[in-house]
Amino acid sequence: MFAEPEFWVAVAFFILMAVFAYFGVHRTVLTTLDHRSERIKAELDDARRLKDEAAKLLEEYKARHASAEREAEDIIASAKADAERIASEAKAKMEDFVVRRTKTAESKIALAEAQALADVRAAAANAAVSAASSILSHSVKGQIADDLLAKGIAEVREKLN
Repeated sequence: MFAEPEFWVAVAFFILMAVFAYFGVHRTVLTTLDHRSERIKAELDDARRLKDEAAKLLEEYKARHASAEREAEDIIASAKADAERIASEAKAKMEDFVVRRTKTAESKIALAEAQALADVRAAAANAAVSAASSILSHSVKGQIADDLLAKGIAEVREKLN
């Protein structure tokens, strides 16, 4: 038993453990392990905290993204509504413009017709007056003829104009 190396390794191991126990190496090792455990625990806590913050930021960015998409959709819908409104206003203005132009043209046409009719009446009146004066001047003579002629011409002018 004393000749076997395993025995002496075991004796050396127990002596080494006794020396370690005497000098308090086990406390130092345990303290170091405790500190390392605390450091790892703190790192894990920091990692959890950072993970939670990252999850919160992700949710916040997702909410912002959804909000931005809704806002973009609202802007697009508003732009479409504005475009439709502007198009309908432009169409209404164009229709109003066409109606006004048509009325103006119709009134100009009516005015021209009235003027042409007045010109035709005036020409007819002048022709009738000329014809009446020439007929009356050939058939009636003297002062009576001149009075009748002037009176007839005045009446024809009044009635035809």
